Amino acid sequence: MSLTTSELRPESAVSRHVIPAGEPYLCEVRRGQTVRLLDLEGNQAIDTLFYSVANPRERYDAQRTLRRQNRAYLTTGSVLYSNLGNPLLTIVADTCGRHDTLGGACAQESNVVRYAFEKRYMHSCRDNFMCACLRDGRLKKADIGANINFFMNVPVTPEGGLTFEDGISAPGKYVELRAEMDVIVLISNCPQLNNPCNGWNPTPAEVLVWD
Repeated sequence: MSLTTSELRPESAVSRHVIPAGEPYLCEVRRGQTVRLLDLEGNQAIDTLFYSVANPRERYDAQRTLRRQNRAYLTTGSVLYSNLGNPLLTIVADTCGRHDTLGGACAQESNVVRYAFEKRYMHSCRDNFMCACLRDGRLKKADIGANINFFMNVPVTPEGGLTFEDGISAPGKYVELRAEMDVIVLISNCPQLNNPCNGWNPTPAEVLVWD
């Protein structure tokens, strides 16, 4: 883990938005701006995708990002690369220390496979992504790829599998990213109730942006 604090003060942010528990959010962050994702009450997974404003077909690429940094988790100093090989954002502060890149977003299909058929119609992160894309108009279903799960604890087992464990975050923990180009930030404040990624209790999160 690489824990680093920020000198940015909430009162100087140019924008602040609280995402209710289990809800989506979409915003833009301009090149050179810093965006903070804040876990208000602790143990809340924040599923996130990033896209170029100039060309939304250019998007966060999990495989390229992991290959270039040679590690499975993200923390301070991690550069998020696009599918065209360009830096999208850089993590510049992190008080949690480790963020998942492998677990993906919960969806109707995965809820059925992992939990039970009656979980099919529970709200999911993929639903959230789709709702936000529909309202915005620039992104479509095909644009939703492998995402980052900020604050989510997904250990890799010795056999190479994944498990969803109780979170390693806490109230007030945050991660900050500096935008290396103008980016669209697409968030699902995870509504999952079937595993401990949200402490069995989804809670609000806050997004702050500074110039």
